[in-house]
Amino acid sequence: MTVFTGTCGWEYRDWRDVLYPEGVPQRCRLEEYARHFAAVENDGAFYRLPERDGFARWRERTPGGFVMAVKASRYLTHLKRLKDPGEPVARLMDHARGLGDRLGPVLLQLPPTLRADPALLADALAAFPAGARVAVEFRHPSWWTDQTAAVLADHGAALCWADRGSRPVTPLWRTAGWGYLRLHEGRARPFPSYGRRALASWAERIAGTWGNGAEVFVFFNNDTGGAAVRDARAFLRSAASQGLATALPKGVGKGAARRT
Repeated sequence: MTVFTGTCGWEYRDWRDVLYPEGVPQRCRLEEYARHFAAVENDGAFYRLPERDGFARWRERTPGGFVMAVKASRYLTHLKRLKDPGEPVARLMDHARGLGDRLGPVLLQLPPTLRADPALLADALAAFPAGARVAVEFRHPSWWTDQTAAVLADHGAALCWADRGSRPVTPLWRTAGWGYLRLHEGRARPFPSYGRRALASWAERIAGTWGNGAEVFVFFNNDTGGAAVRDARAFLRSAASQGLATALPKGVGKGAARRT
């Protein structure tokens, strides 16, 4: 098992002196980020889908082995609400293909008002090309059914585990051979940080769910005040203490973590 850990985005002003030293210009922040973490979730693509050459430039700016997950455009998830997914999915994947071997999973975060519709979900997942890894973050409780789990499993899609308030707000289903976790808001101080026990609990859940050969992506979305950066670093230590292999930036601490 290998755990890829990072944050949801990398462009935050209040991360100066938390992640970005004084003097690092904004245009170099991705390069600096990639010195500390081996993965990032590109949540900016949700608001405005970049052109393929934009994704290609991100590939050029990051080292080999770096992984960029992509949050799908809100046009697909919030405006179309998964209806008629063919064109928006094709456009998303065509543009994201610019990442080449840096492309990680695609996240579909559904609006909290979108109620369960397994047929709609199946059509959307079927629109993705073979080999694409798709994680789905549901936010309406009507989705928590065996039928939803079956649709995800049939398409090799991962249920996005989610945490808010230092507790799971989704079922902990394993629907694919890989996993995806988003941590939105902890209860420790300074808010919205996560405490050591909460992070250890998530490392334990991952260790108990996935085995050899699996990849699990863990992203912190509690960006305020640099909490996501501090928590992602702490989670890497917690995962390593559980015997999980943690993906690290190229040339940093290789072989330090055991693989399970």
